[in-house]
Amino acid sequence: MARWLVVLITLCAFAQTVMPVSGQEAGDSGASRVNAPASSRPAAAVPRAATSQSSVPPAPSPESDGGSSGAQPPQIIVNSPAPAAAPWTWHDRALWGANIVLAVLAYVGIILALRLMKNIDHNTRSSVEASQAALETATAALAQTQAFVDADRPWIVVTVEPFLTMENSFKVMATNRGRTPARLLTTEDHVRIAADETSLPKSPEYDSASKTTLTEPLILLPGESVGIRPFSRDEVRSLCSSDEEFERVELWEDKIFLYGCVTYKDLISVPEKQIHQTDWCCRYIHGETKSALVITGPPEYNKHT
Repeated sequence: MARWLVVLITLCAFAQTVMPVSGQEAGDSGASRVNAPASSRPAAAVPRAATSQSSVPPAPSPESDGGSSGAQPPQIIVNSPAPAAAPWTWHDRALWGANIVLAVLAYVGIILALRLMKNIDHNTRSSVEASQAALETATAALAQTQAFVDADRPWIVVTVEPFLTMENSFKVMATNRGRTPARLLTTEDHVRIAADETSLPKSPEYDSASKTTLTEPLILLPGESVGIRPFSRDEVRSLCSSDEEFERVELWEDKIFLYGCVTYKDLISVPEKQIHQTDWCCRYIHGETKSALVITGPPEYNKHT
């Protein structure tokens, strides 16, 4: 900025000296025109008054009266003095000073406008960064709040327990391992005979008749359990379509898989996140005299939402 100010002051000083110099040059040129010989000036530049004055013939001399040549004497042309240069009045000086002041004010205004725009851009960037930081803070707070809600929500876990009064009989239990109550909505289960876990479908498949909707609300408090599917050794024969298939089950060539899902409602979360589901899968082990039912299966058959 200091460099531009020096350039501006120099231009102002130069502009101040231009007008007297130009006036002096105008005066000098007029004087040169006065002192120039008449033969070098064009006829159009001769003033009208001088022409009229030179048109008066001079008085005849005594020698010309007796001459026989009859030639006229040369005429003498007197030029009027050139007009002087107009003085630099106070009005011109005031106008020149006003122009200089306006130029300085315009330059200062441009500098201030550029600085103001730079400050506005800096403030805008700061506001955007502050808004981004506030958004990230709010997102982190929301995620932390959701983590607390998930930690306090109900979690239905499926386990297998044997019947105490019936031998080789089992019951699939749904237990609330969370910290808040859960309301059971539907239960669904299916039985499939396959060689091993890899022979099962990639996703659980259910029949339309296997879904059970609870007509009465069943609410499980934290730590409470409820049976959702009984299974016993006596059902194995009815599940096999033929004696050959039952024999393969006895020889462990084929295995019986029992899988299903439980949907329940969360009572503390927002409405769009209240419905959850727990998938479970069990495998029946058929022995000569004893049987067992254990939790197993692919990850798609054992997941929680």
